[in-house]
This record gives sequence, C-alpha cells and structure tokens, in this order.
Amino acid sequence: MIRTKTKNFPLLVVFAIAASVLAFAAKRGTPAEAKAMLQKAVAHYKEGGRKQALADFNAKKPPFGDRELYEVCIGSDHSIVANGGFPQYVGYSANALKDANGKPVGQTIWDLGSSKGEGSVKYQWINPVTHKMEPKISFFQKAGDDVCGVGAYNP
Repeated sequence: MIRTKTKNFPLLVVFAIAASVLAFAAKRGTPAEAKAMLQKAVAHYKEGGRKQALADFNAKKPPFGDRELYEVCIGSDHSIVANGGFPQYVGYSANALKDANGKPVGQTIWDLGSSKGEGSVKYQWINPVTHKMEPKISFFQKAGDDVCGVGAYNP
C-alpha cells in the first residue's frame, strides 16, 4: 500500500490559487498604460488622419489594443465611432451608454472631453477579458472632432 502525505494539500491549493490571481493581476493593463496608449492614439489620429485611426482602433491594431486596454472614440454627433473592446457598439449613441449603476458614461465622457479637452471618469463596466463587471477608470482626450479614450480595469 502506498501512502502519501495529504495534510499539506489544502495549503498547496490555496497557494496555487493565490499565485494565479497575482499573475493575472500583474498582467492587467494599468491606468498609466491606459494614459500612454491614449497619447499614442491621439498622435496617430493627428498624424494618420481620422479614417485610418478609427479603423486601427476598431481593429485593436497594436499598439491600440493590449489585453483589456482598447480605444473608444465618440463622434461629434455623439455616436460611437470606434470601440476596440466592443466593436458591436460602433454606430450606437454614446448617450445610451450607462454603467451598472445607471451612470451616463458616454454622455459624461463627451461633455467633459468636448468642453475641457481631456479628463477621466470612474464607473462600473464589463471587462471584455474576464466578462465580469469591474471598476474602471477611463482617460479621454479631444482628437479632431472626436473624443477618444482608453480605460483600465482595477478591481
């Protein structure tokens, strides 16, 4: 009969779970990375033009898509003109975008971005990687006639 020591098994399971959670958290996009991606996106928009930039953002073409970081742009008519995380939203009114608590996210981003030129907003949004509702902070900036942004999930 073979005997194995199992008294440490629960501790090993807890350690393995903790390690995988920490590894996932370390791989998430950070607010600093979101800001950096936004700066690259605005520069690309200005240099390559609106049409090319929006196509690249929608396609999540590197460096405009990384893990759960992606570009979103709202046009002057308040329609979503780019969304690398949820491309099915392109063409819809940004005014209809509300977070899990009913906060008008799209309207807030447009209002602040178009009046102040840049800003940030915190809200609850579904993470396209984990498929869970999580706290998010988005940074946005005026680019041409659009307001573009990138957000980081930080549960």
